[in-house]
Amino acid sequence: MGRLDNKVALITGAGAGVGRATAILFAKEGAKVVVADINADAGEETVSMIGQAGGEGKFVKADVSKTEDIRGAIQACLDTYGKLNILFNNAAIAEPVIETTVECTEENWDKVLAIDLKGLWLAMKYAIPEMLKTGGGSIINAASQAATRGNAGFPAYTAAKGGVVSLSKATAIEYADKNIRVNILEPGFISTPMVQPFLENPAMRKKVVEGTPQRRLGKPEEVAYAVLFLACDESSHITGAELAVDGGIVAWSRIG
Repeated sequence: MGRLDNKVALITGAGAGVGRATAILFAKEGAKVVVADINADAGEETVSMIGQAGGEGKFVKADVSKTEDIRGAIQACLDTYGKLNILFNNAAIAEPVIETTVECTEENWDKVLAIDLKGLWLAMKYAIPEMLKTGGGSIINAASQAATRGNAGFPAYTAAKGGVVSLSKATAIEYADKNIRVNILEPGFISTPMVQPFLENPAMRKKVVEGTPQRRLGKPEEVAYAVLFLACDESSHITGAELAVDGGIVAWSRIG
């Protein structure tokens, strides 16, 4: 018996990193997985890896900032598997360079907020009505350790992830008595394609590692297991909660 037997999951940004690791793990645990990503080649590769792991998945190309794409991804769940039980809002981007609030361009601000916050809201907006039809569901929203700290150099990303936390908690309360749980995942520095460009600078990599109490980057699989816990019935009395998977970053005061 898998922990997600008879469940159907939609994972955004599942073409790489944490999204891919989670999609494969969910499939191993019995879920049917709809892989949504803007990169078709990467998304199809994830589906292939799901098949190699003995699971079942389907790819749908989606830009999460577009209503029609989100609705299409949810419809793919319904058309292919008949329902939607789990939503992992994982798709996100960060500013392409480290920049201050003043240096951040309006273009960067709009793009990051559209994907990291609006896209997540759209997915919940259209997924929740379908979950209600089958008695409930579990939503896991990816925020970041940046959501709870002054993460200088990434104003749009930090603002978006802070918004994810507040929106998730509000939605959790709205639907708590309807068996829909909404929880927040807060990864630290994880070895993923999004983080990698910032670590190519040796000084930045040293700063990141030394700024993590465990003195290492996290692995996508380590985050995936946290998502699995929040998705399955083992966490049935948990909603509106924040779960940090960050090697101790948020807990560290850096004083003393």
